[in-house]
Amino acid sequence: MRVRYRPTLRLTELTLLIPPALLAIVGMLMIFLVPTGQVDWSWNDIWVSLAFAGAMLGMSLTFSIRGFRGDQLILPLVAALAVIGILMIQRLHPDLTALDPGYASLAQRQLLFLMVGLAVLWLIVMLAGPMNVMGWLRRYKYTWLLVSLALQAATFVVGTGPPGSGARLWISAGPIQIQPSEIVKITLVIFLAGYLDDKRDLLGSSWRLGRVSLPPIPYLLPMGLMWAASLLTLVILNDLGSALMFFAVFLTMLYLASGRPVYVTIGVVSFALACFGAWRAFARVEVRVQNWLDPWQDPFISGYQPIQSDFALASGGILGTGFAQGSPWYIPAVETDYVFSAIGEELGLLGTLALLTMYLLLTVRGFTVAMRARDGFAQLLAAGLTSIIAFQTIIIVGGVVRIIPLTGITLPYISYGGSSLLSMFALTGLLLHISSLPRRG
Repeated sequence: MRVRYRPTLRLTELTLLIPPALLAIVGMLMIFLVPTGQVDWSWNDIWVSLAFAGAMLGMSLTFSIRGFRGDQLILPLVAALAVIGILMIQRLHPDLTALDPGYASLAQRQLLFLMVGLAVLWLIVMLAGPMNVMGWLRRYKYTWLLVSLALQAATFVVGTGPPGSGARLWISAGPIQIQPSEIVKITLVIFLAGYLDDKRDLLGSSWRLGRVSLPPIPYLLPMGLMWAASLLTLVILNDLGSALMFFAVFLTMLYLASGRPVYVTIGVVSFALACFGAWRAFARVEVRVQNWLDPWQDPFISGYQPIQSDFALASGGILGTGFAQGSPWYIPAVETDYVFSAIGEELGLLGTLALLTMYLLLTVRGFTVAMRARDGFAQLLAAGLTSIIAFQTIIIVGGVVRIIPLTGITLPYISYGGSSLLSMFALTGLLLHISSLPRRG
């Protein structure tokens, strides 16, 4: 549906973007202040923060000129998380480079990914309405399923991963690495939103097996396919994080479409049994579980990473060691899997609670957008996209603090990685577009 709006000042959004902009500038100054104890900086030192702050404020102003009427809290929350991410990567950059010259362009690459991600978000918001993107996404839902399957198959055939991990996570094309699972999580949600909305009435019906009420047999097929796809992602690609997230998002959307708790019960039990079987059958899955339960069994090799993470979180205490005053570079892959540990060490428990509060607020706003959406497809799409943010955060933070085995997915908007940042900003753009559509009632 094409809607024309008159220019309107997005004052709430613009006001809430000022603190992240100031945080970006002050944080960058602290990075250069802490090593020397002297205020010795140049404009060249803070151009990264100025560029990002200018891009965010400029984006809000263009939304106002365009007359965009979408949610005004989502963008400031995303901006705050992205600022924390770029500051942590910039802060880790010199220490990681000293250990490995391969990190020399880490911060520059992350800034490039961030700016491209902002451009993707802006394009989606500006063009989605005039191009009737929602209708297009729904019409070609089976195409998105085929795209998802093709990307996962390509990862299985030509995918690579960290040396010695046995995982297949990336597809490389020269110097460019793409993580297909970051694309699949969005394309799969688009397909599920369209499919489940079409089958909503049938999914709500049931047949009985004794005292147990079960969904129609033909519509158990999607659950079976998702169960199988998630298990194959776990076993063949050795990507526990993506497998867990895909299935959790699917069960959430299935429950919202049908209103039937039995779907969740069947899904959770079957996936838990599959994971137990994988743990008993595959050595690499068993190693992950051992490192989760007792990393001290092998403290210098497989258990080294979680042990260093525990030390970092413990040394942070309540208030933290202070920004840029910790030693998080001792943790392998701190810029990706363990960036939450770096934040916990330097900002402490209070800093991590503030971070999790921002994720919680973003999740609440996302589900609010879903509840206000006028049609079922938009509701399910917004709920699915929001579930990605929520479950991805829960899974990676839970893995870092060892509530669950570490899965290796990224912390949304914060961890280093181009595929992750681009997918999260594309997701945010879709959420903002849905929030601008006419509401129910």
